[in-house]
Amino acid sequence: MTRVSRLLMVSAVSVALVASGTTAVVAQGAEEPLAAAIASVEADSSRGTLVSVEHLRTLTARDVATELAGDRAGAWDTGAVRYGLDTFRIVYRTVDPHGRPTTASGLLALPRSGERRLQIVSFTHGTELFKGDVASVSTSVWDQAPALTYASAGFATALPDYLGLGLGPGPHPWMDVPSETTASLDMLRASRAVVSAKGRELRREVLVTGFSQGASAALGLARSLQEGDEAWFRLRAVAPISGAYAFRDAELPALLAGQTEPKASVIYSALTLVAFNRLHHLYDTPAQVFRAPYDQTIEGLLDGTHTGQEVVAGTPDSIDALLNPRGRAMLTRPTGRFAAALRVADGVCADWTPRAPIRLFYADGDEQAVTANTFRCHAALRARGVAAPLIGLGTPDYGGSRHLGSQQAGTAAVVRWFRSLR
Repeated sequence: MTRVSRLLMVSAVSVALVASGTTAVVAQGAEEPLAAAIASVEADSSRGTLVSVEHLRTLTARDVATELAGDRAGAWDTGAVRYGLDTFRIVYRTVDPHGRPTTASGLLALPRSGERRLQIVSFTHGTELFKGDVASVSTSVWDQAPALTYASAGFATALPDYLGLGLGPGPHPWMDVPSETTASLDMLRASRAVVSAKGRELRREVLVTGFSQGASAALGLARSLQEGDEAWFRLRAVAPISGAYAFRDAELPALLAGQTEPKASVIYSALTLVAFNRLHHLYDTPAQVFRAPYDQTIEGLLDGTHTGQEVVAGTPDSIDALLNPRGRAMLTRPTGRFAAALRVADGVCADWTPRAPIRLFYADGDEQAVTANTFRCHAALRARGVAAPLIGLGTPDYGGSRHLGSQQAGTAAVVRWFRSLR
């Protein structure tokens, strides 16, 4: 959850989606070893193998600081900026929610530090409605800031787009933690290949963080790393920010009770039904849960090809205008396949015992991911004997949103913590 508040409170810039091909793409002037690395895996369908790599930008440390400080919606902290960096858009092989081969994209940022062995940070982003509003495609400071912050502090930084966003085919399976996890894990594998081809190497220990939707994704990745789903990488620490970790018992009730920003409540309610229906078949036709005329438009509107502004314009201002009684009842009392899917999403805090350091970051009065989510996550971890300090960020503001402000304030706090763990 993130983009909705930004659309309502600050001016968003539409970004044209770059079409992806099936052959490897190497930026003009890219090093020969990188091209050779791609060629060597083109015939390999294994998860995490590279399909394409494109060099996007080279920034000096001064460029990074200027860009972060110049965000008109609110300056980002530049205290950790030490180095310049290079960014790359990569496309790699992964699997869809049913385990079938597909591709995904992401942004890789590497510090120009001269250090050969790099520790990597995985950052997973919040909800995006439009395929082009992710770091591998968008040039907005909001989308780029985590990459700039962590890479300029000396970390290799991987930002997966998830499935269906960026250059990924098909619709995005929103809040599907299993596919967010596989896409993030395979992004790490692909990043390691790029780093190796450039004559450097990644350390095994991964620092994991994410915001909003990406907070749950970060916990999913952390669990996967701890459980040994990847032979090389190991979990070092995890720092989720402002997640909806108790989606059934905290977030959905808050949406329906009007405790969150009204338009955000409408869009997230629609996203929940449409996205979960695509994977778990909750209804046969949209008219069974959505009121007219939205039953004719809502699924197409949420296919990732429409901008956030179009989604805002194409949805009503209240949940009662969007949902019929059956649709509202489905969110109020989830049952069957829907309840089972929500248990998977909420299992990021309840179903495992982190052994690596973990901190939970949140903002007071968050208007999108209500703080009850974080408190329930903290309680679930504590019940399993895990010390997970609650790190309050106060009431940060980004373009009028505390939720968005928590990513900005949280990024500054997390990079300081990660630097102390080196």
